[in-house]
Amino acid sequence: MGAHEDYGVARQRFDVADAAPLMLDAHGEVSSWSRDAERLLAYEAPEAVGMPLADLLEPEDARRVPQVVERCRRDGAWAGLLTARSKDGRPVRVMARITSALETRGSTRWLVLLSELAGAPGWDMSRPVLEQMVAHSPIGIAIVDTDLRYVWSNDTLSRFGGGPPSARLGMRLADIQPGLDSEAIEAQMRHVLDTGEPVVGYEHVGNVRSAPHRETAHMLSFTRLDDDQGRPMGVYYTVFDITEKHRARQRLALLDRAGEHIGRSLDIMQTAQELADVAVPELADFVAVDLLETVLRGAEPTAGPLADNDPVPLRRAGHQSVNADVPEAVVDIGAVATYLAGSPPIRCLTTGRSWREERLDPLSREWAADIPGGRHATFLELGLHSVMIVPLRARGTTLGVTTFFRRRRQEHFDEDDLHLAEDLVSRAAVCVDNARRYTRERDAALVLQRSLLPHRLPEQGAVEVAACYRPADELTGLGGDWYDLIPLSGARVALVVGEVPGHGIGAAAAMGRLRTAVRTLAALDLRPEEVLAHLDDLVARSAPEEGVEPYARGTDVGSGCVYVVYDPVDGRCAMAAAGHPAPAVVLPDGTVTFVELPQGPPLGVGGPPFEAVELSLAEGSTLALHTDGLLAADGEEAWAVDADRDRLRGVLARRAPSLDLRCRAVVDALVPARPYDDVALLMARTRRLTAGQVAVWDLPADPAVVAEARKAATRQLAEWDLNEPAFTTELIVSELVTNAIRHSTGPIRLRLIRERALVCEVFDGGATAPHLRHPRTTDEGGRGLLLVSQLAQRWGTRFVPDGKIIWAEQSLTDPGE
Repeated sequence: MGAHEDYGVARQRFDVADAAPLMLDAHGEVSSWSRDAERLLAYEAPEAVGMPLADLLEPEDARRVPQVVERCRRDGAWAGLLTARSKDGRPVRVMARITSALETRGSTRWLVLLSELAGAPGWDMSRPVLEQMVAHSPIGIAIVDTDLRYVWSNDTLSRFGGGPPSARLGMRLADIQPGLDSEAIEAQMRHVLDTGEPVVGYEHVGNVRSAPHRETAHMLSFTRLDDDQGRPMGVYYTVFDITEKHRARQRLALLDRAGEHIGRSLDIMQTAQELADVAVPELADFVAVDLLETVLRGAEPTAGPLADNDPVPLRRAGHQSVNADVPEAVVDIGAVATYLAGSPPIRCLTTGRSWREERLDPLSREWAADIPGGRHATFLELGLHSVMIVPLRARGTTLGVTTFFRRRRQEHFDEDDLHLAEDLVSRAAVCVDNARRYTRERDAALVLQRSLLPHRLPEQGAVEVAACYRPADELTGLGGDWYDLIPLSGARVALVVGEVPGHGIGAAAAMGRLRTAVRTLAALDLRPEEVLAHLDDLVARSAPEEGVEPYARGTDVGSGCVYVVYDPVDGRCAMAAAGHPAPAVVLPDGTVTFVELPQGPPLGVGGPPFEAVELSLAEGSTLALHTDGLLAADGEEAWAVDADRDRLRGVLARRAPSLDLRCRAVVDALVPARPYDDVALLMARTRRLTAGQVAVWDLPADPAVVAEARKAATRQLAEWDLNEPAFTTELIVSELVTNAIRHSTGPIRLRLIRERALVCEVFDGGATAPHLRHPRTTDEGGRGLLLVSQLAQRWGTRFVPDGKIIWAEQSLTDPGE
């Protein structure tokens, strides 16, 4: 083979980089000649420039030049096979591409790219050679005339149905492939005939005669064939089987859809239903998801040891069908499906391996036993013919089984379907197990939280109280919201609402710690700002010991709290807040206001000291303390918080038959049934003690006044018809007044309060707290407070701005209350 022959073999494909370029002017004459063109046709540039294109071609192709020029002017380009003639007269087969090159002055020039066709000398691309190429091509090829009737096809096309090439002649596509969507395919052919524009990569999915029960996919391309005058002769089209690629795309699309739709919530039943919804109809016609009972409870899954005939109960967590009302299901969602230990579902459950049956025995009965209503049906009656059972396994544990059936689609399940089902179920199993773990932790957190909240608020006469707590639907919102009512001395009460940052069991435990601390500090009878200051110090000191950061999940640091003290004697109310919304007040006439309460920093994070405000509340006013879940979340703009306050104001203004109904109505109006965050609302309607329930005496600091104090107290108890505690009260009054005279200076005040308890208070100007002593037998004094502690139900000291009050309380109700 010579050098020229080597050069020809090297050009097996047209490549612009290897082509020989030349330029033609508007008259079709050579205006520019390249070295590559010189090597191809042997003309030097001075010889070639000015030659008409026709002179460079063999006579047969030279006659086609006007037609080529016309096509170029019409379409802007032309490509085709030409036979050029070299300087020595040798014919050179070339692939030519001609494109316009419009110059700036508006004249048109043409760029011609010539690439010598591959082939050794002596080769001729004649009809027999071309027929051999298409006859043995792996691609189906056919030609139809302008009436879309077959005039030629290769043998490969027979693989797609429709018979051999001889049987196709003169037939339309619909005649030989009646199950095919022939109208859509012929519409593509007519489009190509009308426009001359080829259609490449048209995909058709359906059933062909060669595989009537199997969905197939083919890629078709259509090209118009023209005669020498450019008139359409017919359509040349190719068919390529892309079924495997199509099924692979379907599998990927199904898995992608599964990742998008399965596990959108942490509800076990919903996740199982999402698995069934995704698999129908793309993979199966009917899908059932059965889970172990322990899984639905959030516990560790276990079926226990099984004998061959032991019934195994599973809970139907979800199912779906291509048919409305799911007629194939013999068990409803939520009901128990009991299977015998030897049945295929239980074998898959116990072994953890999948099972597939291409063709079910139509007379076999459905595997579920003990079906409610005794509905035992055969697979023939249910219309099911092919099945796959895949265990739901996650983290090495089997949670249940998923059963896939074919009914409407006649194609049976194959190995690819089983692999797809296993991929699908494995993804869903992780979501189901996550939901199971979430259910376990949420239930535990909810039990812990509810156990730490008051089951019943204490009985007292200062306020009528109602509370409503709505836990978050999601574990991410179930946290440390809490409320409390704490009876204080002097018939007063403390109202508390708070929340801790974070969610779950840790937050619930932190809430319990904080609530206990508040109750302990409340027993010291401190002012609201002092209670919060001590609580803030306690939280801040405990944080380093626990190694936590502010606002960390499940810690006290960053908690919010509002602490309110109400005195029913004079209607005074004092309150302070630490990073918590201020209470609302509903006046007796229905007007709703919000307390202008200085906001202190959240607990444990440091900042300015806490400030308290005091206000006087008319009897029948209602305080509404709430967590931020009732209103706008943290970080919202001020206008959004104001808008939420307006909503709360409107809801609080509504009347209700009782305070409890009013409290629930507020939560129902502002909070969804399944909220994202916890919500706690504590409402307290104030009461006032009447003048007849309080008696006050100002006493001089004279030991002689002790007897007068005892007599005054006895007379008051007689007026109140409280004869039984009279003797005890005399002793308590005597000891407390004596103690005040002995250990302090200035005026002394004695006050008796009759409410649910009889309260005896003695005020003095001293600043030191009394201490309970245990005197020896020989001591002459020191027994006063010891005696008071034995006689009273409870006693204590609280400090006021100008002194202190020692108080003792005797119950006037059942001692157990």
